[in-house]
Amino acid sequence: MKRIEGGICAVGGVRAAGAKRGKYGVALIAASGTAAGVFTKNRIRAAPLDVTAKNLAVSEGRLEGVIANSGCANAYTGTTGIEDARWMAGLLADHLGVGAEEIGVASTGVIGRHLDRDVIAGLFDEAKGRLRSDPEASAEAARAIMTTDTRVKEIAVEHRGFRVAGITKGAGMIEPNMATMLAFLYTDARISPEALRETLLAAADESFNMLIVDGDTSTNDLVLVTATGKVEADIDDFREALNYVCVELAKMMAKDGEGATKLVEMEVTGARNREDARLAAKTVMRSSLVKTAIFGCDPNWGRIVAAAGRSGAELDPEKITLSISAAGRDEEVFLVRDGKIVDGILATAEEAMRAQELLITLDLGLGDGRARAFGCDLSYDYVKINADYTT
Repeated sequence: MKRIEGGICAVGGVRAAGAKRGKYGVALIAASGTAAGVFTKNRIRAAPLDVTAKNLAVSEGRLEGVIANSGCANAYTGTTGIEDARWMAGLLADHLGVGAEEIGVASTGVIGRHLDRDVIAGLFDEAKGRLRSDPEASAEAARAIMTTDTRVKEIAVEHRGFRVAGITKGAGMIEPNMATMLAFLYTDARISPEALRETLLAAADESFNMLIVDGDTSTNDLVLVTATGKVEADIDDFREALNYVCVELAKMMAKDGEGATKLVEMEVTGARNREDARLAAKTVMRSSLVKTAIFGCDPNWGRIVAAAGRSGAELDPEKITLSISAAGRDEEVFLVRDGKIVDGILATAEEAMRAQELLITLDLGLGDGRARAFGCDLSYDYVKINADYTT
């Protein structure tokens, strides 16, 4: 797997642009190909997601482009929201000379407020003349959909002759139960509609579905992938590349979580099965007590064990082994071994927790089930950011 520059514009046939004014932005992406989507499981689903899902059904899994806005979620907005989302699709469709049903629509921002069409139209007019394929175009589109994000999140890889790339936004209100997150993925691989959907669902399940910043599932979570079909690709090779891209994007969102100072990977091994491993990993990563201890570099192993204990996963207290380490390093600091507390290591553990990227490994000692969750610490700044989000 080779990482390359250029973001989504590293994939042949992809053009992008973006415009931003204050908290409002519009991103445009033009690329023709087979497409699939994954949508939030929140029962309050934003209008753009309903429109995009219907468009994918009507077009039989093809897209010609995507238009996304920041500053207004267009969620809980009734029939007016649907009309506004269709209007957005029409803007890009008319510009590209395609049908509105071939356009994906996405929004992010404050829930319960109607779209300001004048603002969106102005930003669209500003961006449409800049649709292009240079590397800056990808970053420009990524910046346009940022809300509380502090950095552009993009990646591109080349693998066995084909390319996979993506941009994403997301920093808070993140626990995709499919984070607030939007992700737009592109590949030049030739993949059937059925295989594209299957690989996207599997990749999202191991990455975005295991991402937790604060435990909230947004109304607007959306992942779209478009395959332009210019390069023959083995499906297993494609699956490997797509999984890698999605995991790396998920890590970028965790690292840029609202107020975050640390990226945390929570790995559970030795579970009775995969589902138990996922339950334990997500419950620990969701725990406010665990997250605040990580922020304070406090090796409070009891909080981790307690969270695993209430996760619903089967476990035996006498078989648990727990360790922490700086991500990417081999030196593990064991806090618990086979159910027994390891004495005399708190100072060493505290030093290990000062790393900006932390790996927590919990071995349940019961089977072969394993899973990884991605998240961050919980700091004072998270409260500050969200205490006055709309004011």
